[in-house]
Amino acid sequence: MQLIPIEWLPEAHMDRVIFHWTAGTYHASTEDLEHYHVVVQGDGIVVRGDHSVDDNEAPLNHDDYAAHTRNCNTGSIGIAVCCMAGAVESPFAAGEYPMTEYQWQMLIQAAAELCQAYGIQVTKETVLSHAEVQGTLGITQSGKWDISRLPFALDLQGAGAVGDLFRSKVKELIS
Repeated sequence: MQLIPIEWLPEAHMDRVIFHWTAGTYHASTEDLEHYHVVVQGDGIVVRGDHSVDDNEAPLNHDDYAAHTRNCNTGSIGIAVCCMAGAVESPFAAGEYPMTEYQWQMLIQAAAELCQAYGIQVTKETVLSHAEVQGTLGITQSGKWDISRLPFALDLQGAGAVGDLFRSKVKELIS
């Protein structure tokens, strides 16, 4: 079953998918919808953001786009899970709205569908978490650690480890 409706996928050339958590509750807020193209709520329901994917297509010479990753929005599709309000990186605490395994699975499904729709090959540079952007693409971010911990898999730690798992699961769905 298709998670993202086809009408949410306009023709565009997109380079990457960047996945996030909202640092909010399990429901998409007005701010969440302003910043992400696709949002997975706590119940797994997928909500379309205010901006179409093609609003972030290069060249980005306008002010009306989904601003989800500092200096890395052009050519980037932003997807997020609604969760992690009150989370603390160290010592790790998932807050009152921890990401669920179900949300994680829906996020993987959404990324796979977006990669297929836009012909994005799944690599560390093209499908990555916000927490991986600085280290992988060399674009300075401001203390972003989403997604570098999974509340349902506490033994998995670090942006690279979480990103590698995410990419492997996306590849499984595509192949």
